[in-house]
Amino acid sequence: MPILNSIISLVNIRRLSQIDHFKSNPEEVQYEQLFDLIKKAKDTEIGKYYDFGSIKRVKDFQERVPVQKYEQMDTVIDKIRHGDRNVLWPGEIKWFAKSSGTTSSKSKFIPVSKEALEDCHFRGGKDVLAIYNNLYPDTEMFSGKGLTLGGSQELNQYNRDSFYGDLSAILIGNLPFWVNFIRTPDQSIALMDKWEEKLIKMTEATMAENVTSLTGVPSWFMVLIKHMLQFSGKDNILEIWPNLELFIHGGINFGPYREQYKKIIPSDNMRYMETYNASEGFFAIQDDPNDSAMLLMLDYGIFYEFIPMEEWGKDYPKALTIDEVELNTNYAIVISTNGGLWRYVVGDTVQFTSTRPHKILITGRTKHFINAFGEELIVDNSNKAIDHACKQTGAIIKEYTAAPMYMSTEEKGKHQWMIEFEKEPNDLAKFSIELDNKLQAVNSDYEAKRYKNITLESPKIDVARKNLFFDWLKKHNKLGGQNKVPRLSNNRDLMEELVAINQKL
Repeated sequence: MPILNSIISLVNIRRLSQIDHFKSNPEEVQYEQLFDLIKKAKDTEIGKYYDFGSIKRVKDFQERVPVQKYEQMDTVIDKIRHGDRNVLWPGEIKWFAKSSGTTSSKSKFIPVSKEALEDCHFRGGKDVLAIYNNLYPDTEMFSGKGLTLGGSQELNQYNRDSFYGDLSAILIGNLPFWVNFIRTPDQSIALMDKWEEKLIKMTEATMAENVTSLTGVPSWFMVLIKHMLQFSGKDNILEIWPNLELFIHGGINFGPYREQYKKIIPSDNMRYMETYNASEGFFAIQDDPNDSAMLLMLDYGIFYEFIPMEEWGKDYPKALTIDEVELNTNYAIVISTNGGLWRYVVGDTVQFTSTRPHKILITGRTKHFINAFGEELIVDNSNKAIDHACKQTGAIIKEYTAAPMYMSTEEKGKHQWMIEFEKEPNDLAKFSIELDNKLQAVNSDYEAKRYKNITLESPKIDVARKNLFFDWLKKHNKLGGQNKVPRLSNNRDLMEELVAINQKL
């Protein structure tokens, strides 16, 4: 392996030099990214509308093009899905990454251009390997195969010329042929949409392979690994893949899963790298194993802006460029990309832990949410589900909140709901079923995770005692004014406190 590693290192020298360049020259590189995007898109519909050809300064771009969310773009994106060309980006866009929806639609369909595939998503994947090989020049990872666990949804044909599916399915479906020699399982299994059958096939196909790396979402991989251990009768995954050394993870917070992974991969030599790879683009890579922050990748055909959270919600929020950000401040991310997204609000919030290089931590979402298992549940989803369940059972809600109950080695994950009723439902079990069914109806990612209880079990409903939420607000001096109970939390801090208070008379 030293010879192969040396060859890989030589191949990566130029790329690592480019990464060093944008670390030291972030403003210059980001300026180049923006004006390259504007130049390429000046003859598109949006380019003509905002007269991209006359934009000479970043300030011009910011003043002309409004910050926008998916709801403001879905009609235009629908035109592109029907085959319209040169709308947001030059030429034809045939791939659309399907992800969880917004307040107005069950699912979002993010355009993925050829440039976004090659210069962003694929480049990000190659950079992960380049950075890892540079960190660990004696790695044995390249002696075996990588196991990529994509989503449970295959590519679907929208019309004659366009396709949609999970981003992972789009990436797997477009990989160069030679990648199949270093990855497992083959595409016929990797792109299966029936998750239960896919688990069996993946287990059978990879059990005898020399798997040295894993790539995917921690919650989904936990399900696969548990299935493999049960199938094989082994105690830990190293008894199946003794040369496993790297887990490239992302999508959800790894913290709740860390101890579980230590148990099923009991090796001090096991390494973990986090990536920030969304449907909208590949954004960041953890380049230091001793630092949980991720390096923001500045030359992937993405121009970044950052809205301070105190500006969030304003009609014309101030957006900062890479040279204007400050450390330890919450920002909402805004991107303009080679996929045709212009000043698009991703929905995530980040903090910078350093500049030159610019490193970030994901701090949450721009609204309350639950995304412990990749379900991306938003408040609009929960409000609709609560309203539906009340109508079906005659209940009246006073207050509620929900939080994840994390997977353990014995139990699957679920959501815990603390609900204070003004009028209790005539059948609490029916209320829970109606709530669950409505969540699946309005959120495709939640629906996928609930499929046959594989990742998420049915919700746990706790009935709150009278005035529980009032007492909590009073305890925290939050009575009156604009204060309110958070509807969704992505951790258990609030829920644990409410459970404790609920047990007191």
